[in-house]
Amino acid sequence: MDADEILLDAEERMEKAVTVFTEQLSGLRTGRATPGLVDSIRIDYYGSQTPLKQVANITVPEPQQILIRPFDAGTMNEIVKAIQSSDVGLAPMSDGRVIRLNVPPLSRERRQQMVSRIKEFAEDSRVSIRNIRRDANKHADSAEKDKSMSEDQRDTVKDDVQTLTKKFEGMINAAASEKETQIMDE
Repeated sequence: MDADEILLDAEERMEKAVTVFTEQLSGLRTGRATPGLVDSIRIDYYGSQTPLKQVANITVPEPQQILIRPFDAGTMNEIVKAIQSSDVGLAPMSDGRVIRLNVPPLSRERRQQMVSRIKEFAEDSRVSIRNIRRDANKHADSAEKDKSMSEDQRDTVKDDVQTLTKKFEGMINAAASEKETQIMDE
């Protein structure tokens, strides 16, 4: 691998780590109803695990309610089962055509639990980014040993990888801080 390939690979992988983290955050419940709470729940749709957003229309008609309207009425029971078995903590109410989820306000204790989950997710994401940095540095070291890169080039690559690491860790910290503030202030 040359320097550009190492940096490009590291940057792409770090971007994916940040994307996974932001998806985890969108699934965390704040005091308001959002489609992000349930759209990634997977249901058994004719033998395959399918995200809820692909089999139903998810809307928020009121600040405290999520409305799920399946495209195929035959999937209603599967959707209800998937929501009940997920860790969303909402009780689905079905009238045969739509499923309603009422989002109760969060207690102080529950808000603090959510903040600690955010911190866990953020730390896991930072660890992923550091592992990517370690891999990129190993590639740079092996390229220098193989004589396809000079020592100075290797050091430059390592500095650039460290810059990327700081940039993406900063993005994770900012997103985590924003979500924590959002949860504690509502």
